[in-house]
Amino acid sequence: MSRLRISGPCRLRGELQVHGAKNSALPLLAASLLCTSPCVLQNCPHLSDVDTAVTILRELGCRASFEDGVVAVDPRPASACAIPDVLMREMRSSIIFLGAIIGRAGEASLSFPGGCELGPRPIDLHLQALRRLGVNIAENHGRLTCTAPNGLQGADITLAFPSVGATENILIAASVARGTTVLENAAREPEIEDLAGFLNACGARIVGAGTGTVCIEGVPKLSGCTYRVIPDRIAAATYLAAAAATGSRLTLLDVVPRHLLPVLPVFEEAGCRILTQGSTLSIVPPKMLNRVHSIRTMPYPGFPTDAQAPIMAMTTVAHGTSIFVENIFEERYKHVGELLRMGANIRVDGRVAVVEGVPGLSGAPVEAADLRGGAALVIAGLVAQGQTVVSGVHHIDRGYERIEQALQGLEADVERIPDTED
Repeated sequence: MSRLRISGPCRLRGELQVHGAKNSALPLLAASLLCTSPCVLQNCPHLSDVDTAVTILRELGCRASFEDGVVAVDPRPASACAIPDVLMREMRSSIIFLGAIIGRAGEASLSFPGGCELGPRPIDLHLQALRRLGVNIAENHGRLTCTAPNGLQGADITLAFPSVGATENILIAASVARGTTVLENAAREPEIEDLAGFLNACGARIVGAGTGTVCIEGVPKLSGCTYRVIPDRIAAATYLAAAAATGSRLTLLDVVPRHLLPVLPVFEEAGCRILTQGSTLSIVPPKMLNRVHSIRTMPYPGFPTDAQAPIMAMTTVAHGTSIFVENIFEERYKHVGELLRMGANIRVDGRVAVVEGVPGLSGAPVEAADLRGGAALVIAGLVAQGQTVVSGVHHIDRGYERIEQALQGLEADVERIPDTED
């Protein structure tokens, strides 16, 4: 285990290449299990969650390698249909393998997933949808046993909530089901479009991805392909927040500006100028950040819940009062207590957090309780006067590729230290 030591305040300078999207790479890796020939995924981020996904593929019998941002998967030897509990517990999104395993083997056995503790994230929508596709599901002491005795069958499915994970499981499973599946109230995130793009490149027939209605015409089999993962919009938003909070001009390379449209108005309201040219985006912050009147997390194209914590860290040093309403997860304010240790002024009442901007923060020892909250603490450490030591870095490593090296490349005073070092 390790920690991050940040000596602030820091001013960021230069350009940063945004790594591939964690939330896209994971379902693409799961979907590769359905292919009848090798797949090559380019621009895969080097994250612990990606390492876990590759390990799961190997556990299922695939041959898989991961080097220099490229994951090569040969699914042809795969024969297992069960994922060990220890791997399921390592990441919440491991449930995305369920539809792929059933689609390949006609059965699956796995436990409920683990990952960040953000309050209840039930998988009921996943299971209800798979039942509609002809899957029999039994639960016994926290383990799911799934069978499709008559194979997967296309169906009309309407989600009660536009769940990203459920939408992904449906797209993967339905792509090799007999008949046509029409999915209503589908999630619309860019990662859904990327998954459909990958599946279509493998021979699937999916239309409407990125809208509320997706039509999947099942095909007998999928072939492999070479595919490039989209840039990580949440990582991009995080580094933009770090630049704004520290009063730094920063240029991000290899982004898709339209994927950032839900968050860019927040930076503009805070007084930042956003400049885009092709796949390059620059931020020019004001001398003093303005408050952000109200941020409500919503499904895409609303403001993403994953960007809430990093943006909150930015607003702790803005002029005025900013209000956050968390509508997705019940326990996504765990970073607040640690920000208070650093001198922030934040009040939480249920799903609402009120941030009163302060002139500055002070370095302190803090602990990341989850992925995005950990990123918020790093941003606060960049702003704070003195030394901040962030523990719980394994959470951050799930979603940010070598975050200390990325910040060092921007001239920030950040280093990774072992737990035994003071």
